[in-house]
Amino acid sequence: MNNYFKANGANQPAMVLATLFAAAAALSVWFGESTGARSYYWIAGALAVIAALIPQSLMVADQWERAVVLRLGKLTAIRGPGVFAILPFIDNVASWLDQRIQTTEINAEKALSKDTVPVNIDAVVFWQIHDPERAALEITNYRQAITQVAQTSLREIVGSSLLSTLLSERKNGDQQLREEIGRKTADWGVSVLSVEIRDIGVPPALQDAMSRQAQAEREKLARVLLGQAEQEIAQKFVEAAELYARSPAALQLRAMNIIYETTKERGATILIPTSMVDSMNPASALGLVAAAGALPSRT
Repeated sequence: MNNYFKANGANQPAMVLATLFAAAAALSVWFGESTGARSYYWIAGALAVIAALIPQSLMVADQWERAVVLRLGKLTAIRGPGVFAILPFIDNVASWLDQRIQTTEINAEKALSKDTVPVNIDAVVFWQIHDPERAALEITNYRQAITQVAQTSLREIVGSSLLSTLLSERKNGDQQLREEIGRKTADWGVSVLSVEIRDIGVPPALQDAMSRQAQAEREKLARVLLGQAEQEIAQKFVEAAELYARSPAALQLRAMNIIYETTKERGATILIPTSMVDSMNPASALGLVAAAGALPSRT
C-alpha cells in the first residue's frame, strides 16, 4: 500500500472515498436482498462504478510536481500542485514533471585541448524545469538530451581552450559551459542554473613535465632575485666607500665598531689599546691609494 501511494497521482483521499462508495454499494445490495426491491441493485451497481472510477479521476500533485493532462490526445492543462480531477477514459496524465533543482553528471573522456593535450574533465550541471508544457511536448526525453548536450558542450569548450587556461581559469570555463548549455536547453523549457567543473585529469607524464617546468621557473626567479639583491648590496657598498672617503674619521670609528661587535658576540671583553687601531690607520691607507692614483703613469 505504501508503494502504491508513492506512485504519481495516487492519494489517500481518493482511496477513502472509493472505500466509502464501495461500502455503500455493499449496503445497497444487502437492502436489496432484504426487501427484494430491484432498485437497490441498480444503486449498488452505480455506487460500485463510482468507487472504481474515483482513484482514476481524483489526483494529487505534490508541491514540486506538475501533471501534463491530455484530453483525447490533445493538451488540455498543466495541473498541480494539490488536488485536481480528470475525466476517466477521456483525460490522460501523459507525464509528471519534477520542478525541483536537479543535477546531471557529465564526463568528457580523453578530450583534446587546443594544444592537443588529452584530458579527462568531470563536471556537474544544475538545472530546473521552468516551462512544464515545453518540457513535455518539445522533446521526448529531456533528461537524456541534457546529458548529451552537456557532454558535447564540454568537449567543445575543451577543444577551444588551452590546457593552461582550463587549469587557471576554471570559473570562466564554468560560466561558458552554463551559457552554452543553457542556450541549447532553453527551447525545451529547461533552465541551466550553474555548471561546476569538479576535476581536470592530466596524463601522469604531462604532470611530471609540468612539475619540472614549474620548478625551473621558480629556480629562475630565485636566481634573478639573488642577482638583484647582490646588485643592490654592491650599490650600497659603493655609496658607503664614497662616504668613508670623504670622512676618514668615520671609517676609523667603523673599524673600532667592528672590533667591538666581534668581541661582544663571543661573550668576552677584550681591552685593545688605541695604538692598535691607529696602527690600522685606514685614513692613511685611503690617502696612499688616492696619491697612487694621482701619480702620472710611466711609459
